[in-house]
Amino acid sequence: MSTEAAEPPEGLPDSASRAARDLSVVFSRLRRRIREVARDEDLTPSQVSALTLVGKHGAATASALASAEGVRPQSMAATLAALAQHGLIRRTPDPDDGRRHLVGLTDAGRARVAGDREARGEWLARAFQERYSEEERRTVLDALALLERLTRP
Repeated sequence: MSTEAAEPPEGLPDSASRAARDLSVVFSRLRRRIREVARDEDLTPSQVSALTLVGKHGAATASALASAEGVRPQSMAATLAALAQHGLIRRTPDPDDGRRHLVGLTDAGRARVAGDREARGEWLARAFQERYSEEERRTVLDALALLERLTRP
């Protein structure tokens, strides 16, 4: 985290500006580290992300997935083609629009997503156990309860 003193935006205390900056940096690093834990050598980060998205939200159209991932439909089509080759997704006709297909997980895809989720969760729990005392873990839990307010409208 940066100890460099940047001028806070007008009207904001330095502590608010620093907390925002440092929190963003820590979350970015933690997100990268968690992604590395279940690193799939046979899948690209884009493929893992798309697979996880389908696992989290259920079947969706390729265009909806592209929009959710912030990529062009052509890029998502290539990602989905690779996932299909690995046997992780399947396309089924959209019952609401026969011209479109819904992308869903196969049994292998569901197992892959669940295994990755489990590996990441286990790594994080072990890291908390090994790197923090019980008192520090309680402090983290208290901080998370405070941070939860940021997620509310």
